[in-house]
Amino acid sequence: MKVAYVCNRYPAISNTFILREVRALRRRGVDVHTFTVRRPGREHILSQADREEDASTYGILPLAPWSMLRAHLSGLLRQPHRYLATLALAWRLSRPGLRGRLWQLFYFAESVLIWHECRRRGIRHIHAHFTHVASDDALLASHLGRWTWSFTTHGGLELFDISRTRLAEKARRADAVVCVSDFGRSQVMAHVEEDHWDKIHVVRCGIEPAAFSRDGEISRNGDGARIEVLCVARLVQLKGHAVLLNALAMLHAAGVPVHATLLGDGPSRRALERLAEQLELGELVTFAGAVGQDEIASWYAAADVFCLPSFAEGLPVVLMEAMAMGLPVVASRITGVPELVEHDRSGLLVTPGRADELAAALARLAAEPELRERLGRRARETVLERYDVDRCSELLHGVLERTVARA
Repeated sequence: MKVAYVCNRYPAISNTFILREVRALRRRGVDVHTFTVRRPGREHILSQADREEDASTYGILPLAPWSMLRAHLSGLLRQPHRYLATLALAWRLSRPGLRGRLWQLFYFAESVLIWHECRRRGIRHIHAHFTHVASDDALLASHLGRWTWSFTTHGGLELFDISRTRLAEKARRADAVVCVSDFGRSQVMAHVEEDHWDKIHVVRCGIEPAAFSRDGEISRNGDGARIEVLCVARLVQLKGHAVLLNALAMLHAAGVPVHATLLGDGPSRRALERLAEQLELGELVTFAGAVGQDEIASWYAAADVFCLPSFAEGLPVVLMEAMAMGLPVVASRITGVPELVEHDRSGLLVTPGRADELAAALARLAAEPELRERLGRRARETVLERYDVDRCSELLHGVLERTVARA
């Protein structure tokens, strides 16, 4: 079975779960060919796996004029009616206004390149990740080729403005829709007719458990020493880092010995550093920057607690990684997170945006080493039972096979 995987940017530090999924499918015998709309910058290629995947991935942008011309001439001459029908479809799917029309023409131009390369490689099914650009391209390329296509929606920002991403229209036109959580599936179901519901599937992202294991005791802070909190997330506003910083200030004022490491980078870094200065956190917080998957496990191993105070998420893979390391986690009670973290059993859930609740949860974990150990042990059991990438890829493989078979 040959499948084209289309992503907006691949590989990338923020979507290592796609790389794991691709490799797991390949281990199952699926011939996965990866396509990226935009080539990742050097800041995204931080591990050997990234470098290997980048070298074998077909990049669309920046456009090569001759490749573009050749692909479009091939489409127009081989099947002129289908080519023009796909162009017309792209136009109909445009958002209102000149900018919306222009971007849709860009998607059409990119989709013909994907169609041409898939045709050359003998690929007849396209799978896209996320509901934006990659799925626009996949929809149009599959229409031109009369092939099947599917996409994975992760939730989070994808559900903020479904008119912009045209989620409902894509779900109707796709042969299969994959959601990473039951919550995400319900949101897609809410926007399409019931006769489309049977093609909407839940396949959770997964991790490779062997890469995330922790030797020795889970909880080290049993003598009142400083508790180490780790947050791994891109430094953008929706990840809620400012809430964590305010919670740290509350803990410090209450005399709770704590230090937090923010692992990741992004456009909010300077604003967060200024906030840390205003809150007089000093050495209580470290901005460590982004690291690759080759190094990430050592950061989990050095922590006592993992914290993800996000305002929007799908089903966070960093939570799975931390849980697999036996770390007790504190996370916002949003979207698909409660499907992963069971409150007071495999972690603690707090109201998003509530620094006081977050501080209280961290203070509780700081004061109760036995609780940290109990939550961490159950957290690892949960990930091993439900979020092994090979088991998840088996489900996805089944969805793809049935989708292609029905065509």
